[in-house]
Amino acid sequence: MTSLLHGISDPNPYKLLTPGPLTTTLAVREAMLIDRCTWDADYKALTERVRRRLLEVACADPDEFTAVLMQGSGTFGVESVLTSVPGPNDRVLVLVNGAYSVRMCSILEAAGVAHDRMDFAWDEVPQAAAVADWLDAHPETTMVSMVHSETTTGILNDIESVAREVKARGRIMVVDAMSSFGGVPMNLDALGADFVISSANKCIQGVPGFSFIIARRSALEASAGNARSVSLDLYEQWRVLEKDAGKWRFTSPTHVVAAFDEALDEFIAQGGVAARAARYRRCSRMLRDGMKALGFRPYIDEAHQGPIITTFLYPTPDFKFEELYEWLKSRGYVIYPGKLTEADSFRIGNIGEIYPEDIERVLALVKEFMQR
Repeated sequence: MTSLLHGISDPNPYKLLTPGPLTTTLAVREAMLIDRCTWDADYKALTERVRRRLLEVACADPDEFTAVLMQGSGTFGVESVLTSVPGPNDRVLVLVNGAYSVRMCSILEAAGVAHDRMDFAWDEVPQAAAVADWLDAHPETTMVSMVHSETTTGILNDIESVAREVKARGRIMVVDAMSSFGGVPMNLDALGADFVISSANKCIQGVPGFSFIIARRSALEASAGNARSVSLDLYEQWRVLEKDAGKWRFTSPTHVVAAFDEALDEFIAQGGVAARAARYRRCSRMLRDGMKALGFRPYIDEAHQGPIITTFLYPTPDFKFEELYEWLKSRGYVIYPGKLTEADSFRIGNIGEIYPEDIERVLALVKEFMQR
Protein backbone atom coordinates (compact mmCIF):
# COMPACT_ATOMS: atom_id res chain seq x y z
CA MET A 1 0.00 0.00 0.00
CA THR A 2 1.06 3.63 -0.43
CA SER A 3 2.61 4.97 2.72
CA LEU A 4 0.30 7.16 4.75
CA LEU A 5 3.08 8.41 6.98
CA HIS A 6 5.15 10.01 4.23
CA GLY A 7 8.61 8.71 4.98
CA ILE A 8 8.41 8.50 8.76
CA SER A 9 11.03 6.20 10.24
CA ASP A 10 9.88 3.07 12.00
CA PRO A 11 9.02 4.05 15.59
CA ASN A 12 9.66 0.59 17.07
CA PRO A 13 12.18 0.88 19.94
CA TYR A 14 13.17 -2.78 19.66
CA LYS A 15 12.67 -6.00 17.73
CA LEU A 16 10.88 -9.02 19.18
CA LEU A 17 12.78 -12.30 19.23
CA THR A 18 9.63 -14.17 20.20
CA PRO A 19 7.20 -16.62 18.57
CA GLY A 20 4.51 -13.93 18.24
CA PRO A 21 3.45 -11.26 18.66
CA LEU A 22 6.43 -10.46 16.53
CA THR A 23 8.12 -7.62 14.72
CA THR A 24 6.06 -6.48 11.75
CA THR A 25 6.75 -4.10 8.90
CA LEU A 26 5.74 -0.47 9.03
CA ALA A 27 3.39 -1.09 6.10
CA VAL A 28 1.52 -3.77 8.06
CA ARG A 29 1.00 -1.35 10.92
CA GLU A 30 0.04 1.48 8.54
CA ALA A 31 -2.80 -0.67 7.21
CA MET A 32 -4.50 -0.20 10.58
CA LEU A 33 -4.76 3.58 10.21
CA ILE A 34 -8.03 3.34 8.27
CA ASP A 35 -11.32 2.67 10.07
CA ARG A 36 -13.51 0.12 8.29
CA CYS A 37 -17.16 -0.86 8.58
CA THR A 38 -17.88 -4.55 9.12
CA TRP A 39 -20.92 -4.45 6.82
CA ASP A 40 -19.14 -2.58 4.01
CA ALA A 41 -18.76 -4.45 0.72
CA ASP A 42 -15.07 -3.53 0.45
CA TYR A 43 -14.33 -4.93 3.90
CA LYS A 44 -16.27 -8.12 3.23
CA ALA A 45 -14.33 -8.52 -0.03
CA LEU A 46 -11.10 -8.08 1.93
CA THR A 47 -12.19 -10.85 4.32
CA GLU A 48 -13.00 -13.15 1.41
CA ARG A 49 -9.63 -12.42 -0.20
CA VAL A 50 -7.88 -13.37 3.05
CA ARG A 51 -9.86 -16.62 3.28
CA ARG A 52 -9.07 -17.53 -0.30
CA ARG A 53 -5.37 -16.82 0.02
CA LEU A 54 -5.08 -18.83 3.25
CA LEU A 55 -6.22 -21.90 1.33
CA GLU A 56 -3.54 -21.19 -1.27
CA VAL A 57 -0.84 -20.94 1.42
CA ALA A 58 -2.04 -24.27 2.84
CA CYS A 59 -2.08 -25.94 -0.59
CA ALA A 60 -5.68 -26.86 0.18
CA ASP A 61 -8.23 -27.69 -2.52
CA PRO A 62 -11.09 -25.15 -2.09
CA ASP A 63 -13.59 -27.83 -3.06
CA GLU A 64 -12.43 -29.91 -0.08
CA PHE A 65 -11.40 -27.22 2.43
CA THR A 66 -12.55 -23.83 3.64
CA ALA A 67 -11.03 -21.09 5.81
CA VAL A 68 -12.83 -19.80 8.89
CA LEU A 69 -11.66 -16.64 10.68
CA MET A 70 -12.31 -16.45 14.42
CA GLN A 71 -11.98 -13.44 16.71
CA GLY A 72 -9.35 -13.72 19.45
CA SER A 73 -5.89 -15.18 19.90
CA GLY A 74 -4.71 -18.52 18.60
CA THR A 75 -6.02 -20.27 21.69
CA PHE A 76 -9.52 -19.03 20.79
CA GLY A 77 -9.16 -20.87 17.48
CA VAL A 78 -8.00 -24.06 19.19
CA GLU A 79 -10.85 -23.83 21.68
CA SER A 80 -13.32 -23.19 18.87
CA VAL A 81 -12.31 -26.43 17.13
CA LEU A 82 -12.06 -28.59 20.25
CA THR A 83 -15.42 -27.43 21.63
CA SER A 84 -17.30 -27.29 18.31
CA VAL A 85 -16.24 -30.38 16.39
CA PRO A 86 -16.60 -33.31 18.86
CA GLY A 87 -20.13 -34.58 19.22
CA PRO A 88 -21.60 -36.27 22.33
CA ASN A 89 -20.31 -39.68 21.21
CA ASP A 90 -16.81 -38.55 20.25
CA ARG A 91 -13.62 -39.00 22.25
CA VAL A 92 -10.41 -37.03 21.62
CA LEU A 93 -6.84 -38.25 22.06
CA VAL A 94 -4.38 -35.43 22.75
CA LEU A 95 -0.68 -36.00 22.07
CA VAL A 96 1.14 -34.09 24.80
CA ASN A 97 4.76 -32.91 24.68
CA GLY A 98 4.54 -29.27 25.73
CA ALA A 99 2.47 -26.57 27.39
CA TYR A 100 0.23 -25.95 24.39
CA SER A 101 -0.89 -29.56 24.08
CA VAL A 102 -1.50 -29.52 27.84
CA ARG A 103 -3.70 -26.49 27.17
CA MET A 104 -5.72 -28.57 24.72
CA CYS A 105 -6.48 -30.97 27.57
CA SER A 106 -7.54 -28.06 29.77
CA ILE A 107 -9.94 -26.85 27.07
CA LEU A 108 -11.49 -30.29 26.67
CA GLU A 109 -11.76 -30.75 30.43
CA ALA A 110 -13.49 -27.39 30.92
CA ALA A 111 -15.93 -28.10 28.08
CA GLY A 112 -16.75 -31.57 29.30
CA VAL A 113 -15.49 -33.26 26.13
CA ALA A 114 -14.45 -36.90 26.58
CA HIS A 115 -10.73 -37.22 26.01
CA ASP A 116 -7.49 -39.03 26.81
CA ARG A 117 -3.89 -37.84 26.74
CA MET A 118 -0.79 -39.65 25.55
CA ASP A 119 2.27 -38.09 27.16
CA PHE A 120 5.75 -37.88 25.72
CA ALA A 121 8.86 -36.18 27.09
CA TRP A 122 8.94 -32.51 26.17
CA ASP A 123 12.11 -33.03 24.13
CA GLU A 124 10.59 -36.04 22.33
CA VAL A 125 8.27 -36.02 19.30
CA PRO A 126 5.03 -38.05 19.54
CA GLN A 127 5.58 -41.43 17.90
CA ALA A 128 3.22 -42.41 15.10
CA ALA A 129 3.52 -46.12 15.97
CA ALA A 130 2.32 -45.45 19.51
CA VAL A 131 -0.64 -43.51 18.16
CA ALA A 132 -1.47 -46.34 15.75
CA ASP A 133 -1.36 -48.86 18.59
CA TRP A 134 -3.63 -46.69 20.71
CA LEU A 135 -6.19 -46.25 17.96
CA ASP A 136 -6.21 -49.99 17.25
CA ALA A 137 -6.83 -50.69 20.92
CA HIS A 138 -9.34 -47.87 21.47
CA PRO A 139 -12.09 -47.78 18.84
CA GLU A 140 -13.92 -45.22 20.99
CA THR A 141 -11.27 -42.63 20.07
CA THR A 142 -12.65 -40.65 17.12
CA MET A 143 -10.27 -37.67 17.00
CA VAL A 144 -6.55 -37.02 17.50
CA SER A 145 -5.21 -33.54 18.31
CA MET A 146 -1.58 -32.42 18.41
CA VAL A 147 0.69 -29.39 18.10
CA HIS A 148 3.00 -29.00 15.12
CA SER A 149 5.56 -26.42 16.29
CA GLU A 150 5.54 -26.57 20.08
CA THR A 151 6.80 -23.15 21.12
CA THR A 152 7.21 -24.30 24.71
CA THR A 153 10.54 -25.76 23.59
CA GLY A 154 10.92 -25.14 19.85
CA ILE A 155 10.46 -28.81 18.92
CA LEU A 156 8.90 -29.53 15.51
CA ASN A 157 6.59 -32.52 15.76
CA ASP A 158 6.17 -35.04 12.96
CA ILE A 159 2.56 -34.38 12.01
CA GLU A 160 2.92 -36.17 8.66
CA SER A 161 3.64 -39.60 10.16
CA VAL A 162 0.94 -39.24 12.81
CA ALA A 163 -1.67 -38.01 10.34
CA ARG A 164 -0.94 -40.98 8.08
CA GLU A 165 -1.83 -43.41 10.87
CA VAL A 166 -4.83 -41.40 12.02
CA LYS A 167 -6.37 -41.09 8.57
CA ALA A 168 -5.64 -44.71 7.69
CA ARG A 169 -7.95 -45.58 10.57
CA GLY A 170 -10.68 -43.14 9.58
CA ARG A 171 -10.29 -40.75 12.53
CA ILE A 172 -10.45 -36.94 12.54
CA MET A 173 -7.08 -35.15 12.75
CA VAL A 174 -6.66 -31.72 14.40
CA VAL A 175 -3.36 -29.82 14.12
CA ASP A 176 -2.39 -26.72 16.07
CA ALA A 177 -0.07 -25.14 13.49
CA MET A 178 0.02 -21.86 15.37
CA SER A 179 3.68 -20.99 14.93
CA SER A 180 4.41 -23.09 11.85
CA PHE A 181 1.72 -22.16 9.30
CA GLY A 182 3.42 -20.09 6.61
CA GLY A 183 6.89 -20.71 8.03
CA VAL A 184 7.14 -24.47 7.55
CA PRO A 185 6.03 -26.01 4.23
CA MET A 186 2.67 -27.74 4.50
CA ASN A 187 0.53 -29.37 1.81
CA LEU A 188 -2.84 -29.91 3.38
CA ASP A 189 -4.14 -31.98 0.48
CA ALA A 190 -1.27 -34.43 1.01
CA LEU A 191 -1.25 -34.22 4.81
CA GLY A 192 -4.85 -35.25 5.17
CA ALA A 193 -5.53 -33.36 8.42
CA ASP A 194 -9.10 -32.18 8.88
CA PHE A 195 -8.54 -29.01 10.93
CA VAL A 196 -5.40 -26.85 10.93
CA ILE A 197 -5.33 -23.83 13.25
CA SER A 198 -3.09 -20.77 13.29
CA SER A 199 -3.31 -17.04 14.01
CA ALA A 200 -2.65 -13.66 12.45
CA ASN A 201 0.43 -12.80 14.50
CA LYS A 202 2.69 -15.69 13.58
CA CYS A 203 4.56 -16.63 10.39
CA ILE A 204 2.39 -14.58 8.03
CA GLN A 205 3.63 -11.69 10.19
CA GLY A 206 0.44 -9.83 10.96
CA VAL A 207 -0.67 -8.46 14.33
CA PRO A 208 -2.69 -10.17 17.12
CA GLY A 209 -6.47 -10.20 16.96
CA PHE A 210 -7.85 -13.24 15.19
CA SER A 211 -7.13 -16.88 14.57
CA PHE A 212 -8.00 -18.93 11.51
CA ILE A 213 -8.96 -22.51 10.90
CA ILE A 214 -8.46 -24.40 7.64
CA ALA A 215 -11.23 -26.98 7.83
CA ARG A 216 -12.27 -29.95 5.75
CA ARG A 217 -15.75 -29.02 4.56
CA SER A 218 -17.29 -32.43 5.20
CA ALA A 219 -15.98 -32.58 8.79
CA LEU A 220 -17.06 -29.00 9.47
CA GLU A 221 -20.56 -29.60 8.12
CA ALA A 222 -20.85 -32.74 10.25
CA SER A 223 -20.18 -30.64 13.38
CA ALA A 224 -23.34 -28.53 13.07
CA GLY A 225 -25.07 -28.32 16.45
CA ASN A 226 -22.13 -29.68 18.48
CA ALA A 227 -20.75 -26.36 19.75
CA ARG A 228 -20.57 -25.79 23.49
CA SER A 229 -20.17 -22.02 23.07
CA VAL A 230 -22.07 -19.31 21.23
CA SER A 231 -19.20 -17.04 20.22
CA LEU A 232 -16.77 -19.89 19.47
CA ASP A 233 -19.24 -21.95 17.40
CA LEU A 234 -17.04 -22.87 14.45
CA TYR A 235 -19.81 -24.15 12.21
CA GLU A 236 -22.00 -21.06 12.72
CA GLN A 237 -19.01 -18.74 12.18
CA TRP A 238 -18.37 -20.47 8.86
CA ARG A 239 -22.03 -20.56 7.88
CA VAL A 240 -22.41 -16.79 8.27
CA LEU A 241 -19.14 -16.05 6.46
CA GLU A 242 -20.36 -18.18 3.57
CA LYS A 243 -23.94 -16.88 3.53
CA ASP A 244 -23.02 -13.21 3.76
CA ALA A 245 -19.85 -13.39 1.62
CA GLY A 246 -17.34 -12.23 4.21
CA LYS A 247 -19.57 -10.83 6.98
CA TRP A 248 -18.46 -12.07 10.41
CA ARG A 249 -21.17 -13.14 12.88
CA PHE A 250 -20.04 -10.70 15.57
CA THR A 251 -17.89 -7.57 15.45
CA SER A 252 -14.61 -8.44 13.78
CA PRO A 253 -11.16 -6.91 14.38
CA THR A 254 -11.28 -4.80 11.21
CA HIS A 255 -7.90 -3.14 11.66
CA VAL A 256 -6.21 -6.48 12.33
CA VAL A 257 -7.77 -8.08 9.24
CA ALA A 258 -6.52 -5.19 7.09
CA ALA A 259 -3.04 -5.56 8.56
CA PHE A 260 -3.13 -9.30 7.85
CA ASP A 261 -4.16 -8.64 4.25
CA GLU A 262 -1.12 -6.40 3.86
CA ALA A 263 1.06 -9.04 5.53
CA LEU A 264 -0.22 -11.60 3.01
CA ASP A 265 0.70 -9.22 0.19
CA GLU A 266 4.25 -9.02 1.54
CA PHE A 267 4.40 -12.76 2.18
CA ILE A 268 3.46 -13.54 -1.43
CA ALA A 269 5.70 -10.84 -2.91
CA GLN A 270 8.69 -12.19 -0.97
CA GLY A 271 8.26 -15.72 -2.32
CA GLY A 272 5.67 -17.32 -0.05
CA VAL A 273 6.30 -20.27 2.25
CA ALA A 274 9.49 -21.42 0.51
CA ALA A 275 11.25 -18.09 0.89
CA ARG A 276 10.06 -17.46 4.41
CA ALA A 277 10.98 -20.96 5.54
CA ALA A 278 14.46 -20.55 4.07
CA ARG A 279 15.02 -17.28 5.97
CA TYR A 280 13.72 -18.75 9.21
CA ARG A 281 15.92 -21.84 8.85
CA ARG A 282 19.01 -19.76 8.14
CA CYS A 283 18.44 -17.48 11.12
CA SER A 284 17.67 -20.44 13.38
CA ARG A 285 20.86 -22.21 12.32
CA MET A 286 22.96 -19.09 12.91
CA LEU A 287 21.39 -18.57 16.32
CA ARG A 288 21.81 -22.15 17.42
CA ASP A 289 25.43 -22.39 16.32
CA GLY A 290 26.34 -18.98 17.70
CA MET A 291 24.80 -19.57 21.11
CA LYS A 292 26.45 -22.99 21.41
CA ALA A 293 29.79 -21.31 20.76
CA LEU A 294 29.03 -18.97 23.66
CA GLY A 295 28.33 -21.86 26.03
CA PHE A 296 24.53 -22.14 25.76
CA ARG A 297 23.26 -25.69 25.20
CA PRO A 298 20.00 -26.05 23.26
CA TYR A 299 17.29 -28.14 24.92
CA ILE A 300 16.02 -29.84 21.77
CA ASP A 301 18.10 -32.31 19.80
CA GLU A 302 19.20 -31.20 16.34
CA ALA A 303 16.98 -33.78 14.62
CA HIS A 304 13.78 -32.29 16.03
CA GLN A 305 14.64 -28.62 16.39
CA GLY A 306 12.17 -26.41 14.55
CA PRO A 307 13.09 -23.16 12.77
CA ILE A 308 10.81 -20.89 14.83
CA ILE A 309 12.17 -20.60 18.38
CA THR A 310 15.01 -22.25 20.32
CA THR A 311 15.15 -23.07 24.03
CA PHE A 312 18.55 -22.66 25.65
CA LEU A 313 19.53 -24.00 29.07
CA TYR A 314 21.23 -21.73 31.59
CA PRO A 315 25.01 -22.08 31.11
CA THR A 316 25.83 -21.87 34.83
CA PRO A 317 23.89 -22.08 38.10
CA ASP A 318 24.46 -18.37 38.77
CA PHE A 319 23.27 -17.21 35.33
CA LYS A 320 20.66 -14.43 35.63
CA PHE A 321 18.15 -14.42 32.78
CA GLU A 322 16.63 -11.13 33.93
CA GLU A 323 19.98 -9.40 33.50
CA LEU A 324 20.44 -10.76 29.98
CA TYR A 325 16.85 -9.76 29.16
CA GLU A 326 17.39 -6.15 30.23
CA TRP A 327 20.79 -6.02 28.53
CA LEU A 328 19.30 -7.05 25.20
CA LYS A 329 16.14 -4.96 25.52
CA SER A 330 18.12 -1.80 26.22
CA ARG A 331 20.06 -2.53 23.02
CA GLY A 332 17.10 -3.20 20.77
CA TYR A 333 15.99 -6.83 21.19
CA VAL A 334 13.43 -8.62 23.41
CA ILE A 335 13.63 -12.35 24.17
CA TYR A 336 11.41 -14.85 26.06
CA PRO A 337 11.76 -16.63 29.42
CA GLY A 338 11.61 -20.42 29.35
CA LYS A 339 8.56 -22.57 30.14
CA LEU A 340 10.29 -25.75 31.29
CA THR A 341 9.57 -26.98 34.79
CA GLU A 342 12.52 -29.34 35.17
CA ALA A 343 15.30 -27.04 33.97
CA ASP A 344 16.14 -23.34 33.96
CA SER A 345 15.90 -22.06 30.41
CA PHE A 346 15.03 -19.18 28.14
CA ARG A 347 13.93 -18.91 24.52
CA ILE A 348 14.97 -16.88 21.51
CA GLY A 349 12.71 -16.69 18.48
CA ASN A 350 13.63 -15.75 14.95
CA ILE A 351 10.33 -15.25 13.11
CA GLY A 352 8.89 -11.90 12.08
CA GLU A 353 11.01 -9.17 10.53
CA ILE A 354 14.23 -10.74 11.76
CA TYR A 355 17.13 -11.20 9.37
CA PRO A 356 20.66 -12.67 9.54
CA GLU A 357 22.11 -9.27 10.46
CA ASP A 358 19.81 -9.20 13.50
CA ILE A 359 21.05 -12.62 14.61
CA GLU A 360 24.65 -11.48 14.18
CA ARG A 361 23.93 -8.42 16.29
CA VAL A 362 22.19 -10.41 19.03
CA LEU A 363 25.04 -12.91 19.21
CA ALA A 364 27.52 -10.05 19.54
CA LEU A 365 25.44 -8.57 22.35
CA VAL A 366 25.21 -11.90 24.19
CA LYS A 367 28.98 -12.29 23.86
CA GLU A 368 29.49 -8.81 25.36
CA PHE A 369 27.13 -9.71 28.20
CA MET A 370 28.97 -12.94 28.99
CA GLN A 371 32.35 -11.16 28.97
CA ARG A 372 31.38 -8.35 31.33
